Amino acid sequence: MLKARDIAQMIDHSLLRPNMTMDDVRAGCEIARRYDVASVCVRPCDVEIARQCLEGSGIALSTVIGFPHGTHTTAMKVAEAIEAIAGGVVELDMVMNYARLLSEDFDYVAQDIRAVVEAAHSRGAIVKVILENCYLTDELKEKACQISEASGADFVKTSTGFGKSGATVDDVRLMRSSTGPKVRVKAAGGIRSLDAALNMRKAGAVRIGATATEVIMEEAIKREQAGTLG
Repeated sequence: MLKARDIAQMIDHSLLRPNMTMDDVRAGCEIARRYDVASVCVRPCDVEIARQCLEGSGIALSTVIGFPHGTHTTAMKVAEAIEAIAGGVVELDMVMNYARLLSEDFDYVAQDIRAVVEAAHSRGAIVKVILENCYLTDELKEKACQISEASGADFVKTSTGFGKSGATVDDVRLMRSSTGPKVRVKAAGGIRSLDAALNMRKAGAVRIGATATEVIMEEAIKREQAGTLG
C-alpha cells in the first residue's frame, strides 16, 4: 500500500528560481522539513542557508552544477562541485553540456561528466546528470543516458525546469530503458500535482524535482487517509 511518506521520499524540493530571497529559501526549507522530503535543491549561493535550516532533519542537501545551460568549462564545474561538497552538499544536479551533445562531441560530454563524478564520488556525494530533453531527439536522449552511465553518473534527470518544456512520461520511460539498474531516473520540470508525480513514478522515476511540494503532499496525505493513494 502506497503511503504519503513514499511520495515525500521521491521529492527533491526545488528552490532554484533566480529571484528567490534568503527568506524564500528559509521558508522553502521549512516546507521540506514539514513533509520530510528526500532532499532540498538550492542555488550554490544558498548552500549555507539551507544547511543551517536542514540541520538535524536527515534531509539531503543538494545543489546545481553548471546551471542552467551546462556550458561552464569542466574545470569550473569541478570547482563548483568541490566547493558545494565542502559546504555540506551530498547530491549534485549537474547540467550536461547538451550543446556539445547536439554537436555530437560525445567524448567531450563524457569527459565533462566523468570529471564531476570523480570529484563527487571521492568526496562521498552523488551526481544526477540533467539532459535537458526538450532540446534533444530521442536518439540523443538515449545516447546521453548511455554516456552518463558509462561516466559513472548515479542518476539521469529529464530537465532543469528552465528549458522550453519539462518532464514527460515518454521521456522517463525512454531514460529508464536506456540505462542499467544501477542508474536511477529523476523527472523534473512541470510536475505540479500528485497525479503527475504518480505518473512519473509508474514510468520509472524514483525522484522528482518539484516546487509544488506542498500541493503534492497535501493531496497525498488526503488520499492516504481516504485509502485511495494506491
